[in-house]
Amino acid sequence: MLPRIRPMRLRLVKQPFDDPDYIFELKHDGFRAVAYIDQDGCRLVSRNLKSLSFKSLRASLGTMDVTNAILDGEIIVLNKDGVSQFNSLLSHKGENVAVFYAFDLLWLNGSDLRGLPLVERKQQLRALVIRSGCQRLLYAQHVNRAGKQFFAEICRLDLEGIVAKRKLSIYKEDGNSWQKIKNRKYSQAEGRNELLTGDRPKR
Repeated sequence: MLPRIRPMRLRLVKQPFDDPDYIFELKHDGFRAVAYIDQDGCRLVSRNLKSLSFKSLRASLGTMDVTNAILDGEIIVLNKDGVSQFNSLLSHKGENVAVFYAFDLLWLNGSDLRGLPLVERKQQLRALVIRSGCQRLLYAQHVNRAGKQFFAEICRLDLEGIVAKRKLSIYKEDGNSWQKIKNRKYSQAEGRNELLTGDRPKR
């Protein structure tokens, strides 16, 4: 029986920073989700613990060769240039189907990994993604130390932002040691408040 997990929260900070104790990941524009995979298939659960549909994505993730696993990530739709398209995700349309952008591995084959340092969890996650061969599963690459330069490049490419995480941090449910820095000129954010209604499972 897999434990029910409340995903780590992200604390908004205004400015990017450099720090040798941190890694920095791209913040894709999608729905935050935790993927529970076992012999019965895959369940996708939102940050607010609501079940998400995405039937074909669940079917694809459910074929992974694991006894069980829990992955933290983002459900996204990418265009041909690899840029997440939030409107396409909302409408379940677009030239590409939804994929799972995994940035943490919390449980694998009966072992609870939440007490391991982040970099060790990510190392196991990367190996799992490669081994799985699942075309609907992506691994979240990261850069070390250079948050300012990374953020500048993200803004130049008109992407949503970055996430900063301590390399050696453990995974705390409802903790907020992860920090998000948003691109304030991100073009897809225009009109977002009018677009979103109700309780959307955003990261």
